[in-house]
Amino acid sequence: MATLLENISDLNDLILQGKAMEAFEKYYHEDVIMQENDMPATIGKEANRKREEEFFGNITEFRGAKPLKVAIGEGVTMVEWHYDYTHREWGIRNYTQISVQEWKDGQIIKEKFYYAN
Repeated sequence: MATLLENISDLNDLILQGKAMEAFEKYYHEDVIMQENDMPATIGKEANRKREEEFFGNITEFRGAKPLKVAIGEGVTMVEWHYDYTHREWGIRNYTQISVQEWKDGQIIKEKFYYAN
C-alpha cells in the first residue's frame, strides 16, 4: 500500500496535469464528505462528483495552481495551494487555500477547504 506522501503527491501531480477528475475517481472514497469553510458539507462520492464537475465547468480561464506546502500526519494530509483562475459566477479568483484530507483505506474519506472569502 502506498504511503500518504506518495498518495498526496500523485493526487497533486494529477491536479497540476489538469486531471482533477481522474484524481477524484482514484483517491476519493465512496463515502467522502467534502466541505468548503463552514458551508454545509457535501456527502457521498456521487454528490461531490457533481459539485466538482460543476466547479470545473464554470472556470472560464485557468492561469495556474501551485502546491506551496504539504504536511503529513497520522491518517491526515494538508496542502496549501495557490490558485489563479476566472470563474463564470465568481469572477477573478487569486487566493491561497488550505485543503485538509483525512484518509481511510488509501482514499480520502473527508476533505475540508479553508480560504478567505
